[in-house]
Amino acid sequence: MKSLSDYTTVIRPDDNGTFVAYVPAIPGCHAWGQTSEEAGAELVNVFEMIKQEYAEAGMS
Repeated sequence: MKSLSDYTTVIRPDDNGTFVAYVPAIPGCHAWGQTSEEAGAELVNVFEMIKQEYAEAGMS
């Protein structure tokens, strides 16, 4: 799996005043935060967890 910077990421405001961040190309790679920066930082954590799961499954 590539690094997060190799993927298109989307950060957008949500209806409830928070922000949602996601990577359209990776199912389940999404996060939220009170600010766009917080959502983006949380997305990095989620991406790293998914990357590790892919590696453990031999899918990297």
